[in-house]
Amino acid sequence: MSTTPFGQNSPASQGGALPLEFPCTGCGRMLKVPPEAAGRQAKCPQCSSVQQVPGSSASPPANGPGAAPTSSGLNSPPVYSPPSSTGYTPSGAASHTSPPPHSSPPPQQPSEGMTFMPDRAPVTAAAAPVAASVGDVLAGMGGASAPAAPSAATVQRAAQGRDTEVRRLYERITKEIAKVYVGQDELVLGTLVALFSGGHVLIESVPGLGKTLFVRTMGQVLGCQFGRIQFTADLMPSDITGAPMYDMKSQEFRFRPGPVFTQLLLADEINRSPAKTHAALLEIMQEYRVTIDGTSHVIARPFLVLATQNPIESEGTYNLPEAQLDRFMFKLKADYPRESEEADILKMHSMQIDLTNRLSELETVTSPDDIIKVTRETGEVRIDDRLVDYINKIVRLTRGWPQFHMGASPRAGIALMQAARTLAAFSGRDYAVPDDVVQIALPALRHRVILTAEAEVEGHQVDELLRQLIRSVEVPRI
Repeated sequence: MSTTPFGQNSPASQGGALPLEFPCTGCGRMLKVPPEAAGRQAKCPQCSSVQQVPGSSASPPANGPGAAPTSSGLNSPPVYSPPSSTGYTPSGAASHTSPPPHSSPPPQQPSEGMTFMPDRAPVTAAAAPVAASVGDVLAGMGGASAPAAPSAATVQRAAQGRDTEVRRLYERITKEIAKVYVGQDELVLGTLVALFSGGHVLIESVPGLGKTLFVRTMGQVLGCQFGRIQFTADLMPSDITGAPMYDMKSQEFRFRPGPVFTQLLLADEINRSPAKTHAALLEIMQEYRVTIDGTSHVIARPFLVLATQNPIESEGTYNLPEAQLDRFMFKLKADYPRESEEADILKMHSMQIDLTNRLSELETVTSPDDIIKVTRETGEVRIDDRLVDYINKIVRLTRGWPQFHMGASPRAGIALMQAARTLAAFSGRDYAVPDDVVQIALPALRHRVILTAEAEVEGHQVDELLRQLIRSVEVPRI
């Protein structure tokens, strides 16, 4: 039986009968063949896998690459059509002019001589576990609004890469969390990236979105201790770190640990406390220890600070200092759930069932020691020198961008590299690609830059300017 190459120009693709489109079972790329190839064997030009061409024009499976978005809930989420592969352009093409990954680009029609990089497959939406969920990182780069984010389960099913231990762990964690916590994929996936990268997360959201439930659920699933601090105007630093207490029995002072001595810490409404209270977290978030009266008390790892601030209320709030903001790896934006997700929330959490009992039914899929081990493994993911230069250019460009009064610090570049490694590990890859960097750039940079007074008056938004900045940097070919 003859073998037909995919994607070749034909009368059908140029205006005759409709061509056949279906996803490659090997690499997930959307393939296009003329109708006369139906029923024949064909070879994918990307992964060289040979497979049977469907007998009629077939739509991709509902949960596979290229499925159309739906309005279902978390267990049956929408899936994006395959985006363009940023940086994966033919020889001589300008990589920074490719369509934004979340848009719907025209079908690829390779011509004679068109080649793809052998070690880089075209990226589908599923190849980016966090890109599709951590904000509208690239969806708005061309001015388009971001579509609804797919769930973690959909992302994992179609993710490219090998079936590694890290990828399997990632899938088990998100599966267990979804049993109690509905939606908010940006929050779930972004927090997991920060956790396995050794970072912290600042969340900007309105009250009532289940942030406390999320942290408690994570603590149960990960086997970690959970703590919560409600920040108020009268909160003192010692209320966070702890303080020496006089023991009448022993006639001496003993250190009593504060609520910060945990592993998953929810700092609720952190911007309601003054700067002196925020300062108590600086040493903790950076050096994982508390120094009281000249004695350092080490905080057990892993340690994740999940801080929240309200974007609406301004009365009785304080702006976080730049030094405090820079300690956070990501700033995520949580929004109201979609209609179907909110219906699931109403059904799940309106039956007067004790939440503690429900959380106890969740399976603990890992432990603090395993988290530390996986974090070290993600640090071994390869990053090419050209990718390091790409990250460096983006970070340094923020310091000279006309609308930015202050740019990102070197800690931003470190955060981008660590997050890119973790994204690659979640996808089953042992190497990072430029798409990993671009997908996490906005959450890693949006809280580290400050607009000029003129830019604020003109109504510019930080995310808008960061998208323009990222588009101006040429994507390296690795």
